[in-house]
Amino acid sequence: MYFSIVFAVSYKKILMKKSLLFLFLMIITLSLQAQKDSTSIAGMLPQQNKYSEAANINISIYPVPVRENIFTIKADRDISIIRVTNIIGQDIYRIQFNNPVQLVKIPLENPKRGMYLVTIIFGDGIRVVKKIMVEESE
Repeated sequence: MYFSIVFAVSYKKILMKKSLLFLFLMIITLSLQAQKDSTSIAGMLPQQNKYSEAANINISIYPVPVRENIFTIKADRDISIIRVTNIIGQDIYRIQFNNPVQLVKIPLENPKRGMYLVTIIFGDGIRVVKKIMVEESE
């Protein structure tokens, strides 16, 4: 009787291990199939090379370093959104234009000395990020 109980428990453990292995293999197979499907779908979509378009945009930010808490952005395309963030990602300035502009003055309220990121989003969705240095005004 003892042998049959031990055999039954061992058989259940083996059956559970096989079941878990089967389940694991099914999950991996399904996830690989999903990746294959999404890759083939992505390959069918038209590719837009926005990186090369962003490289061809002329953007001027001046004065750099920023000293009087105000700087100007000039671009050869219509600007829709401007966002200025500190180096840890906190927004310190954000503006969205209903009528896109190509020249804008950005006033900063009491910025601390340091590096800031200026994100410029154009009307066609291209995004460009520039670095600026802010020095404390005297």
